[in-house]
Amino acid sequence: MILDYATIKVGKPHPHVILVTLDRPRTANAINTQMAKDLYALFSALARDEVDIRALVLTGAGEKVFCAGGDLKERNGMTDEQWSHQHEIMEKALFELHDVPVPVIAAINGAAFGGGCELALAADFAYASEEARFALTETSLGIMPGAGGTQNLPRAVGLKRANEIILTAIPFSAHEAMEWGVVNRLYPGEVLLEKTLAIAGRIAENAPLAIRQAKRAMRAGLDMEKRAALQHEIDLYHELISSEDRHEGVKAFNEKRKPVFRGT
Repeated sequence: MILDYATIKVGKPHPHVILVTLDRPRTANAINTQMAKDLYALFSALARDEVDIRALVLTGAGEKVFCAGGDLKERNGMTDEQWSHQHEIMEKALFELHDVPVPVIAAINGAAFGGGCELALAADFAYASEEARFALTETSLGIMPGAGGTQNLPRAVGLKRANEIILTAIPFSAHEAMEWGVVNRLYPGEVLLEKTLAIAGRIAENAPLAIRQAKRAMRAGLDMEKRAALQHEIDLYHELISSEDRHEGVKAFNEKRKPVFRGT
């Protein structure tokens, strides 16, 4: 997997965890064409499972902004065709993000507006700084959420709350985001990333095949009739029975030691 990108930084603070930082602080980490390409390249590599990664943390550079959404300065003057072409790149990136098999955790270090809010919603779960702000502002700009917002937000907060957020385009606070289910926990900004990476590290200590199967079951099950979803869970469960990790987990429990999972 390439670790060198023009608009994002990729680091490995833990042997099995990668930290992805949206890195355009002078433009509020807004998503321009190059960032869309970089995110697509990264997420597609992870979706193909080319590397031994067990968790991903996504954050923004700086202390005040996670991501301001699409770069409207770059988009100013674009033809309809150019706008559509640029958006198609981000569409592909988000489909690849959806298919990343490992947990994706957002660390929302500041404002998450428009496409930035949609990135946060696309994560498996999210933590935020107490000062973070959120908004889906698209309807105030003549467009609508087009990076998963109309689908991921109702699944997180319910349809009536999602209607209010999207149709009014009014920003909401970090405390409201936690109360409504957009984020899981709030932390002071100075410890947010530390706390998020600690959770990612904790996930990475668990059996990686089991983590991936559980994520598959939850994501797919939401779109299935309940009985079919229950059967899907059972099918995925049975695939783990013959794994070396399953044997190791039970053996370590009985030997009263910490298991060493290898993802096999």
